[in-house]
Amino acid sequence: MSLRCELDPETTPELLDSVCALWTDVSNAGGAVGFVPPVVKDDIRPELIQHLAAMTEGRTRLLVGRDGDGALAATAFFTFNTHRLMRHWCWLYTVMVHPSHQGKGYGRALMAAAEDAARDMDGIRGIRLTCRGGTGADLFYERCGYKEVGRVPGAIKVTDDNFRDDVTMWLPLN
Repeated sequence: MSLRCELDPETTPELLDSVCALWTDVSNAGGAVGFVPPVVKDDIRPELIQHLAAMTEGRTRLLVGRDGDGALAATAFFTFNTHRLMRHWCWLYTVMVHPSHQGKGYGRALMAAAEDAARDMDGIRGIRLTCRGGTGADLFYERCGYKEVGRVPGAIKVTDDNFRDDVTMWLPLN
């Protein structure tokens, strides 16, 4: 089955509940998406509401990926810079593929859709993202065309004795 991606889907209560469930499942499977397991939907919901508020204000856009049955399988959020010298690139946040779809090529399909979407955004010439070191995500993003452009050792505190690098990746679109 292939992943069907859509930018700016209608934000229905059902979609938001699906995003919250996806985020919870990815977090509990050890995905580096801002939380440390175990989490429940109520832990995720406040962060999702912040994303939704930014979407309403036009500062963030949602890209979703659906599996062959139409179920939400992946997401990524674009966030735009407000500083006048940095409006030519955007951030890509909370890139997630449901654990049950790992290894099916959905991650690459989501990243290709994100690149295509960004190329169609007026004035956007690059995508920047960060990832947690030690997870292999940086290697995945490299295979998708991104280049590591920065690393802050130990900047992410996962637990009291587990610190990870904060890795910055860049994809030029020109």
